[in-house]
Amino acid sequence: MTANEMLNSYAPMIEAGLKEALPSKRCLQKNVVEAMEYALLGGGKRIRPALVLEFYRQCGGNIYDALPFACAVEMIHTYSLIHDDLPCMDNDDMRRGRPSCHIAFSEEIALLAGDALLSLAFETAAKTCHDHMEPEQILKAIEALGRASGAKGMVGGQVIDLQYEDKVVTLDILQKMHEGKTAAMIRVCGEIGCLLAGGKPEQLRAALGYCGCIGLTFQIVDDILDATSTSEILGKPAGSDAVNGKNTYYTLLGPEKCQSAIRQLTEQARQEASAFLDSETLCLFAEYLAERTA
Repeated sequence: MTANEMLNSYAPMIEAGLKEALPSKRCLQKNVVEAMEYALLGGGKRIRPALVLEFYRQCGGNIYDALPFACAVEMIHTYSLIHDDLPCMDNDDMRRGRPSCHIAFSEEIALLAGDALLSLAFETAAKTCHDHMEPEQILKAIEALGRASGAKGMVGGQVIDLQYEDKVVTLDILQKMHEGKTAAMIRVCGEIGCLLAGGKPEQLRAALGYCGCIGLTFQIVDDILDATSTSEILGKPAGSDAVNGKNTYYTLLGPEKCQSAIRQLTEQARQEASAFLDSETLCLFAEYLAERTA
C-alpha cells in the first residue's frame, strides 16, 4: 500500500469521526463551535491520525476501535495551528489556503476555539471503550497524549522557539526544539497505536523510533519549503520563518546538509519499520514525507 493509498483509505473515517465529535451549533456558544469546525474540517493531509490507525493495524487491531484517539490527535494538532497563527505567535493570516481562524472569526474566538479543541480531544479519547482493550491501555495512551502535547512536548518546543527568535542557536538546541514542537506529536501517534493494540515491547520501541525519525524529517522538509516554495503552493505564507527571525534547519545547515539529514533519517525509519509485518507501507510513507512538496 502506497502512502497516498494509506492516507486515502483512512481519510473518510477520520473526517466522519471529526464531524461526529464536534459539539452542536444549536447553542449560545455557536460562534466558537463554528470556529472549531472551520479549523478542524478545513483540509489537511490527516497524517497524524492516519499514523495512529496504521500502527494500531500493524499491531493486529481493528482500525475503527482506535478512531477516537486518532481524532483526538488531530484536534490537538488543529488547536496548535490555530494558536501558532495568532498575532502573539507567528502572526500568519493564511492556513491551508484560507484565512487563518483569527482572521475568519476574531483573535478572541480563535484562542477559545483552540482551547475548546484541546479539551474536546481528551473528552473524545476518553470515550474509547472496547471489550478487548484493557482500561490500563487506554489510560497509558491518554497519559502519552497529554505528555506529548504539554510542557515537555509540543508546548515546550514552542516555548524554546519563542525564546530563541532572532538569536543564534546550536544544532543541539534546534534539535530539542523540534523534538518537542513537531516530532513529539508525530512520535506519540505510533506510541498510541501500539499501546491500544497491546503491541509487543519491541514494536513499541520501533514505533517510537520510526515516528521520531519521520517527525524530524517532516520539520526539515517544512523548513526547506518555507524558504524555497511559494505561498500559493503551501497554502500559508512562505518565508514567514525569516520574517519572524526563526531558527530553522535550512538556515543553520543549508540545503545540502538538510538533504543529507533527510536521507539519513529516512533510512533509520526504514530500519525501524522492519519490526512490523507490513514494513513496506511504513517505508513508503517515510519516503513520501521526505519527498513532499507542500
